Amino acid sequence: MFYRIKQVLTYIFAKYEEKNNKAVRKVLSEEEYIVFSGMKEYDKIHSVNMLKEAMKDELLKNDKDYLKLALLHDCGKEDAGLISRIKQVSIGDKVMRKHPERSYKKLLGINLAVAELAKAHHMEKTKGKMERFQEIDNRN
Repeated sequence: MFYRIKQVLTYIFAKYEEKNNKAVRKVLSEEEYIVFSGMKEYDKIHSVNMLKEAMKDELLKNDKDYLKLALLHDCGKEDAGLISRIKQVSIGDKVMRKHPERSYKKLLGINLAVAELAKAHHMEKTKGKMERFQEIDNRN
């Protein structure tokens, strides 16, 4: 419960720090960076936190696609505001539920491997790297 309150407060009050773009640009291509730049502030903050954890993780840190995924997995949430996000947690929300597919479509012409990973990042019964990625995502 405390985690969800923290998420709401972060969504409302936190500001993305532009200094993070240095690390982000090291991971993403120019086209990928354009997608990242178009994300909402909360999603960029979440994604940079994901990247930081993934870079420390023994299973993920050397996989460039998973580092890119950390930054881009939620790029399909463009229309999701705070109410949609709260609804998703409690009763479900169609905008939020479809974000993996929208992320896939956004990334498809840019990076097929990352697009496929983004599409799968909420699938159940995953193993290996995706399972670890989901654990990190659930903590952030």
